[in-house]
Amino acid sequence: MAALATIYDVAQRAKVSAATVSRVVNGRSSVDPALVARVREAMRELDYRPNAVARNLRRNRTSLWAVIISDIGNPFFTTLVRGVEDVAQTSGYSVVLCNSDEDPVKEHRYIDAALAEQMAGVIISPSGRPAEVHRLLGSRTPVVAVDRELAGTPVDAVLVDNAHGAERATAHLVQAGYRRIGCVTGPRRLSTATERLRGYRDALAAAGLPYEEELVRHADFREAGGYQAMASLLELACPPDAVFVANNLMAIGAVRCLVARGVRMPDELGMVAFDDIPWASLVRPTLTTVVQPTYELGRAAARLLADRLADPSRPPSTVTLPTELRVGESSARAATADPVPG
Repeated sequence: MAALATIYDVAQRAKVSAATVSRVVNGRSSVDPALVARVREAMRELDYRPNAVARNLRRNRTSLWAVIISDIGNPFFTTLVRGVEDVAQTSGYSVVLCNSDEDPVKEHRYIDAALAEQMAGVIISPSGRPAEVHRLLGSRTPVVAVDRELAGTPVDAVLVDNAHGAERATAHLVQAGYRRIGCVTGPRRLSTATERLRGYRDALAAAGLPYEEELVRHADFREAGGYQAMASLLELACPPDAVFVANNLMAIGAVRCLVARGVRMPDELGMVAFDDIPWASLVRPTLTTVVQPTYELGRAAARLLADRLADPSRPPSTVTLPTELRVGESSARAATADPVPG
């Protein structure tokens, strides 16, 4: 039987020091990318496999990251996780995917598991309860919050500019001539929902239009919730002539409701949705969306976690990524009023 390759064999093949190989194996971000590529190529050629038991004894941690997302059925989160995984792999870590299903009890159990298994770090889209993240911080487990903010909690975070994206979406509807614009947003406890509602309100104020509570629905970020919220808005004595829907799954439900009720977009009701929807360009009319850099959200979160593992003492940082308004046909009704300055 051929002898197993050692770290020194890899170092000799890659023409680097054994210390450099060790840093690459342990996911240190301080190694030059060109050297990382050489080391990884040598590891593949020699079929070198690090001794996981020895590594864990030195680290008191595994080489696993827990990624706790709130809805595995949402394409937004699956794309985000792909971004996390791609960075984790190049940093020498593997990813364990956990679906909390927007359930604080399930989230609590997954955090229990992350602590019990001594996972190297956690990337989490929190359900809105800072106490769960404080448990991780108390155990000195590195944490990165992604997509959702935890106010007053000192963790690294990667967000998008939710308020600005929602403001642009609503202003776009105003520019198109709509004046009675509704909003379907998410649960009050989640920062994404409150920030998108704030952007909607800011756009109405900038256009000189009133904010009306009866035109706002707080749903569950799920398809069924979007359907029910849209049905409720259509049943008003004076229903909206346009709606801003604050996530992709609720937009699917809202569109289903319009089809079921025979309401035509964009003439009878205009719509803009937050989040990219895979089929947005396939339906007729095509859907106007606020697109997030979802894959980059995952990559940025993974890079922050890798950096935190390399330097646990650095201050927490927040990365905020921009959104893009992608105009389709669902908001293209001819303007019936003077354009509002952008």
